[in-house]
Amino acid sequence: MKKTYLFLASALMLGFTACNSNQQAGNQNATTAQDSTATASTANAPTPSGEVMSKNGLRVYAFDDSPKFPDAQLTLAEPAAGSTVTGDSVKFNYELQNYELTSMTDAGHAEHMANSQQGQHIHNIVDNQPYTAHYNTNFSKAMEEGEHVVLSFLSRSYHESLKHEDAYDLRKITVGSPAKKIDIDLDAPNMFYSRPKGEYTGADAERVMLDFYLVNTELSPEGNKVRATINGTEFMLDRWMPYIMEGLPMGENTVKLELVDNNGNVLPGPYNSVERTFTLKPAA
Repeated sequence: MKKTYLFLASALMLGFTACNSNQQAGNQNATTAQDSTATASTANAPTPSGEVMSKNGLRVYAFDDSPKFPDAQLTLAEPAAGSTVTGDSVKFNYELQNYELTSMTDAGHAEHMANSQQGQHIHNIVDNQPYTAHYNTNFSKAMEEGEHVVLSFLSRSYHESLKHEDAYDLRKITVGSPAKKIDIDLDAPNMFYSRPKGEYTGADAERVMLDFYLVNTELSPEGNKVRATINGTEFMLDRWMPYIMEGLPMGENTVKLELVDNNGNVLPGPYNSVERTFTLKPAA
């Protein structure tokens, strides 16, 4: 009888050990599968460059691993700087070197943020209003009578701006015979808003790029900065780079950008404080 009890006890112990081993193996396989899914979802995503800032469920970080186009050059040949044009449609004519419009930017980032299927393009911004995207060097654009500030710069297919000196053009033009002049010093520090813009749906809403354009200034921890207030939460940006925003809620979101000095004072200029809204929607 004693031998029978010992045999049954041994059998029970072996069965328990085998079940426990199978459960551990199952858990390990599930963890591995989750890790693989996470890795797949972040592969080719922008790599944080420096600190990841986390506040109130939001994550904001700079990235600098996009393809570089250091030889790209954009020149606005028409209308000339300071010129006066007539009519309600202004003709724009650009000269472009070492950059191919309509090509898809060769980067996996396009899979992880909103990407134009028409490829690389020019952002044309008039008076810091939302940009229009253009995929050729000649086009016409309706503009009201008045004095206008026109910023043009080259953009990757996923709307990240090229930020070197030859990649942009900034000038003032006049349409018609306006009585009022615009008060801006183009030689002073100025900031222009670019992204985010419009609606983002599904996977595009998971990572939203924040991008702005600076002229006549640099950012640094001890100098000028951009204060980004995202849905009421403040982040201080001390590098001129594109940023990724994660953790944004579905629906309408608000971004306010301010170009400030080291004491937090907004620098003089008509566009150095701007607020925009954009909308996130789940996949259909």
